Amino acid sequence: MDTRVAIIAIIAHGSGSAQEINALLHDYADYIIGRMGLPYREKEMNIISVAIDAPQDKINTLAGRIGRIEGVTAKILYSPA
Repeated sequence: MDTRVAIIAIIAHGSGSAQEINALLHDYADYIIGRMGLPYREKEMNIISVAIDAPQDKINTLAGRIGRIEGVTAKILYSPA
């Protein structure tokens, strides 16, 4: 199974989405290399980066599911193949 290394950048407005994001990241824990979250209180948002090594379809699915949470944006940056 071919895997790709990528970063998923997540911006979440407000704190209501944190539990949903954490639940999804827990579901994909076997693929996650590491994660970092930064609260930006002045703007009432959280900035999260997730380093992941997984098949491309898994990465796309995770980012898509996170991006469908209300008030959340997720984008993927892939390493060169």
